[in-house]
Amino acid sequence: MLDLLHIENIAIIEQADIAFRPGFNALTGETGAGKSIVIDALSAVLGQRASRELIRTGADHAFVSAVFSHIPEGLGEDLGVADAQEWLLQREIYTDGKNVCRCNGRPMTVTQLRTLGSRLLNIHGQHDGQQLLDETQHIVYLDQYGRYEPLQSAYSAQFSVLQDIRRKISDLEMNEAEKERRMDSLRFQIAELERAKLQPGEDEELSERRNLLRNSEKFISALQGADFCLNGGDNDAGALSLLRQAQEHLASVRNLSDSFSELHDRLEGIYSDLYDIAYTVQDKKEEFEFTPGELDAVEGRCDLLYRLKKKYGATVEQMLEYLDKCRQELDEMTCADDTLAHLKKQEEKARREVMAAAGELSRQRKAVAKELEQRILTELRELNMGSIRFEVAFEEKKPDASGIDEVRFLMSANVGEDLRPIQKIASGGELARIMLAMKNVFSSQERIGTMVFDEVDTGVSGRAAQKVAEKMARISREKQVLCVTHLPQIAAMADTHFSVEKGVSDGRTFTKVQELSRQQRREELARLTGGEQLSQTMLDGAEELLAAAEKFKKTV
Repeated sequence: MLDLLHIENIAIIEQADIAFRPGFNALTGETGAGKSIVIDALSAVLGQRASRELIRTGADHAFVSAVFSHIPEGLGEDLGVADAQEWLLQREIYTDGKNVCRCNGRPMTVTQLRTLGSRLLNIHGQHDGQQLLDETQHIVYLDQYGRYEPLQSAYSAQFSVLQDIRRKISDLEMNEAEKERRMDSLRFQIAELERAKLQPGEDEELSERRNLLRNSEKFISALQGADFCLNGGDNDAGALSLLRQAQEHLASVRNLSDSFSELHDRLEGIYSDLYDIAYTVQDKKEEFEFTPGELDAVEGRCDLLYRLKKKYGATVEQMLEYLDKCRQELDEMTCADDTLAHLKKQEEKARREVMAAAGELSRQRKAVAKELEQRILTELRELNMGSIRFEVAFEEKKPDASGIDEVRFLMSANVGEDLRPIQKIASGGELARIMLAMKNVFSSQERIGTMVFDEVDTGVSGRAAQKVAEKMARISREKQVLCVTHLPQIAAMADTHFSVEKGVSDGRTFTKVQELSRQQRREELARLTGGEQLSQTMLDGAEELLAAAEKFKKTV
């Protein structure tokens, strides 16, 4: 149940606190006073779309909070919201588009807030009735009421399998000329890649070898020079020979002094390292062998790989993967007849399973439709539509994602008239009452504790308005009801009545919301009936409305 709505800087509402109560709460006021702004604020704190244009002129952000009580256990468990006696939902909307949302101080996303809000409160707007004119929504309403998710899931899974098989068949049943062109292309690509005899990693090895060959003279010259310096020539001593001579000179005095011994040992270590380096240089020089045409061969191979990479992949590994795919596709096309025959058998089996699942879903829908018809008719009779006939009509269609059922709501508003599609015969007032009946039927299956009706009385007057008021009074005995209305019959039936008024202060327009006393309600109902100039007759009529409403509420 919604206990408190706090609003800051929403449109022309600078600040307002509305303490809603159990039962039937009504909001009335002149057109443009800001009644719908209250609903917009409530929608915002429940995570619905909220434009930055909603922020009051001159403010940098808007803030809305709502306190809910009597929360069903486990309602927010999947969103990480712990059970509590009360939930405090908050939302800040900034001019730069930023949103800050919280539940009991815990940050959450707008999507999470919207999910949570949908479980706490249901808003029925004045335009919702227009959805009834869209026949594609009729099956959605029926499924929403039916609650046969396991059957829908089973059908969806079977239909998905059938669609996948049919896609594979379509791919195989391509035009024969196109198929031949594709096979010729695959054969050419396979042959080109196979002739290349690709080896994983060879592009890196070739690049390194090409760099070596291109600079062979520099490498050879460097190795020969280093070898001469280390090992010397026929007539010249190298570094190794000279270092050995230095070591032998120091050997004669190494035993006479510790410092000379240390020098001798250091030379020995240096000689050992230099010896290893000298032989490594020699090994490199001996390894560096190549034939005169090797560079041309490596260059040619690199050019081949470059051309292939432009067509088949950035690396040798990617080209080999592409080759495997081509081989596989060609094999599949070559064996297409066998594969197609196999898929056809799978398709027939999947089609039978789809039709079986669709049939079971359809049977369940038709059973639920009969129950829905009776419940809606009961509701409509309570809304002064006693002669109405309402029927959920079925037509079979080609299986699609929703099944094999084409669902339409038919009605006849007058005795002797044939059943026809709602959109062809229902007036605005009839649409409003049918939608109200459906909302009440659907809400009875949900754990939602609060229902909001935003000017759903459009097109309703007289006795029909009185019946709508009585229906809302009945609903409010099981759920909290909030209703924005222009009709005195509905406002009179409320347990708690709020007035929404617009004024001007310091050059700025503002809206205030106040709860009305019994006497104030009498005056407000008189204004709703006859305008600003109140007469005693109008006041007496308002008193009669209140008294009649109080008498009726004692019976429900």
